[in-house]
Amino acid sequence: MGTIGGVVSLTDVTVQAGWMLGLAIAALVLAGWRKNARATPSTPRRTPVVRRPWVPIGIAETTVPLYKRAGPIRRVWAVLASSAIAVVIGAVIAVVVSFGLALIVITLTDMLKQ
Repeated sequence: MGTIGGVVSLTDVTVQAGWMLGLAIAALVLAGWRKNARATPSTPRRTPVVRRPWVPIGIAETTVPLYKRAGPIRRVWAVLASSAIAVVIGAVIAVVVSFGLALIVITLTDMLKQ
């Protein structure tokens, strides 16, 4: 696995990917080693010998207030906050995409000069 001048051969990349795949499969197998695929019954499938008496549970009915819509100030605040989040996320995506495109253009230009 040697690199010459920062260049990695396709064989080295394939071997490294194979190692990562093997280690990931081993980690998954070891993580689920003691877990069953489906739950096993903890008690025998017959009527239990000792059983508590069945007692019904009471249900209480209460009234609740109806849904109240948010006020106009809260709605305006929600619009402003979501707009700010959208602008920030858009700026981050724009920077990432532009960096990637610049890297591609620089790489292709260097390849043309060779």
